[in-house]
Amino acid sequence: MASPNSTFTEIVSTTLRNHPNAVADNVSEHNALWRRLSEKGNIRVVNGGYEIVEPLDYAENSTYQRYSGFEQLNVGASDVISAAKYDWKQAAVHVVSSGLELRQNSGKEAMISLAKSKLKNAMRTFANNLSSDIYSDGTGSGGKQMGGLEHLVTQAGTGTVGGIVSGTFTFWKNQFKDGSGADKTTIGDKMRELWLLTQRQGDVTDFIVSSTDLYTLYWNGLTDLQRYTSRDDVAGDGFASGLKFNTADIFHDTSDSGASTTSMYFLNTEYLKIVAHKDANLSQLDEKTPINQDGVAIPIIFQGNVCCSNRARQGVLFD
Repeated sequence: MASPNSTFTEIVSTTLRNHPNAVADNVSEHNALWRRLSEKGNIRVVNGGYEIVEPLDYAENSTYQRYSGFEQLNVGASDVISAAKYDWKQAAVHVVSSGLELRQNSGKEAMISLAKSKLKNAMRTFANNLSSDIYSDGTGSGGKQMGGLEHLVTQAGTGTVGGIVSGTFTFWKNQFKDGSGADKTTIGDKMRELWLLTQRQGDVTDFIVSSTDLYTLYWNGLTDLQRYTSRDDVAGDGFASGLKFNTADIFHDTSDSGASTTSMYFLNTEYLKIVAHKDANLSQLDEKTPINQDGVAIPIIFQGNVCCSNRARQGVLFD
């Protein structure tokens, strides 16, 4: 007869094996930005490396020239490519059960119910915390947290991001706009100003995620000109959406780190990615049995970070 430990472990493992995207799907259902990046294929899985490297196309080719006839052409080398480097960040949740619980629920149906409830709680916990991390400034848990939007898109455009000091290399500064004092009649003006700052020809903001107050100001300021998205797939996704600003979808998402209580992020998601290690992409590890405790723990781990390859196309409106 199988021990309660092995039965519990097999049920959890089988559930995750038969539904390999269960944890990731649960995360996307809790976070509007994670969902958008997933939809665009901007979750990149890599084999390893000391750091996560994102190539940057940061300057134009200096050899462009207008010429006539046999005029000598400029064939000099142009330094146009650099890279941002992001540290790996790790997170884990354990599906844990004590020996007492396992033996009390040793019947097949009871064990299935126990395993599913433990797994559901673990996935919800992972989803809630990763959702907080993706909006964070990366300082949580002594700097072990992912560097989210508050780190990548700052209220002064400054900061060291991806190892690049934006105060020195100004091409790496994000856009920003102080919206202090805005009301429902002026919030649109502030948003238009920031939109123009982040725009580069056809390269524009496609996703806006906002805290409650600024989202409400914008919404209350809309009357007969109110615009709703035509995307069918946003309906019922759990986020307040349906509004648009120019061509960008606007989402209200309160699953931030708690610090961005008055921010509206203008994001060009073409340049945002979540990078994860292939062996730690919300992946289950083998069960762990403590040598000095009566129980079992099954780890689910993540190793990765949020990466940006063009800060100048990102912006934040803040109050």
